[in-house]
Amino acid sequence: MRALVTGGGGFLGGAIVRLLCDRGDSVRSFSRQSYPSLESLGVEQVRGDLVDPTAVRAAAAGCDVVFHVAARAGIWGPWAEYHRANVAGTDHVISACRANGIRRLVFTSSPSVIFDGVDQNGANESEPYPGRFLAHYPHTKALAEQAVLAANGPELATVALRPHLIWGPGDPHLIPRLIGQARAGRLKRIGRESKLVDTVYVDNAAVGHVHAADRLAPGAPVAGKAYFLSQGEPEPLWDFVDRLLAAAGLPPITRSVSARVAYATGAAWEGLYRLFRLRREPPMTRFVARQLSTAHWFDLTAARRDFGYVPAVSTDEGLKRVAHWLQGQPPREAATR
Repeated sequence: MRALVTGGGGFLGGAIVRLLCDRGDSVRSFSRQSYPSLESLGVEQVRGDLVDPTAVRAAAAGCDVVFHVAARAGIWGPWAEYHRANVAGTDHVISACRANGIRRLVFTSSPSVIFDGVDQNGANESEPYPGRFLAHYPHTKALAEQAVLAANGPELATVALRPHLIWGPGDPHLIPRLIGQARAGRLKRIGRESKLVDTVYVDNAAVGHVHAADRLAPGAPVAGKAYFLSQGEPEPLWDFVDRLLAAAGLPPITRSVSARVAYATGAAWEGLYRLFRLRREPPMTRFVARQLSTAHWFDLTAARRDFGYVPAVSTDEGLKRVAHWLQGQPPREAATR
């Protein structure tokens, strides 16, 4: 098939692109810049922005399926920027599919779209969207997910996938941030209890996307639904963080702060940053405080049943691969990338 991957140069998008290329599919990437790694794979690269509907429509021309992975991520920034990229951008992708007669759309969502600030133990897809959100990212991703699922119909089959805490070799977000905070002596456990949390190795998340696309068609069981993707191996959050740090040759975290203090601190930082209109990310936010002090792990029954999702790379194996990756690059790069 011929696939368009928005954000094909990103962490998850790149993994999806590689998987598609490995099995012989024709791949086009739509991103704001070009990537040498994609060029080496023979991937056609189209430069553009999700906020430009004409560019999105042109990029999707001639494709059979769209993997909409690109998004405005992070936990801080103006509402308008998140809405423009995540909500309006997704609307442009849906319109491009319809204009080009594309029959399949796979949307990368997030479990945070149903996060209401309390423990989620074995949550499944019946969980409702919360009444309020603690950050613009989950709010706009929830609006985008709802638009994608509402677009499902006889002419366009859609599915939304919710991978949780994606990590692995080449991770430009979670792992470098943890290592940088640990080396600077700023990393603390949030909460006195380490709650169970699900994560997902990047290759497992990519396989889930491709398998869902393969099963997707108008009227198919997967059409019009959302699914969680994870390792299926929930473990105490801070144990997992310590294992990631060990892969980088760093000691475990020894300091901690209560969940209540972290939440209050996050609220104070948010107030200050809004008052002075600071664009950089605060040291703590209410959303992060809640995420790091509550349980969130998910029931994979639906993904296993409807498109045969199996996380083939175990957490132990994934951590071995991360350790190998980290040992193969200068420590400074790992900490600041």
